[in-house]
Amino acid sequence: MSTGFLVTFFGLLLGILARTALPWLRKVQAGRVRGFDRRYLHSALASAAVGLILALVLFPKFEAVPESDAFEAFFKLFCLAFGFGFGWNALVNEGAAWASRPGPIDAGRSDGRPSAR
Repeated sequence: MSTGFLVTFFGLLLGILARTALPWLRKVQAGRVRGFDRRYLHSALASAAVGLILALVLFPKFEAVPESDAFEAFFKLFCLAFGFGFGWNALVNEGAAWASRPGPIDAGRSDGRPSAR
């Protein structure tokens, strides 16, 4: 494995971890959550799967090797991968929130089942 691959891989995973841990830590600090909910883990795993698949497509053969061995090139690569992982986790979280929200017809029901019309 090349250094560029490792920098990209860890940048992607750290971006996903940051997007998963920051909302949870904010809720723990506010006292709204006591333990770690499995939803955070599920969104992180889904984001890792989507992020890795798209990184394989977007970065040709996942060979995102910097132009030189300078620190700036590796830092730029890490920031790109971190933002990619952070963004995909945010999109997965928003998609899950939209999918779990009841529709306008079902909003009046308390049991979550669709109303008979």
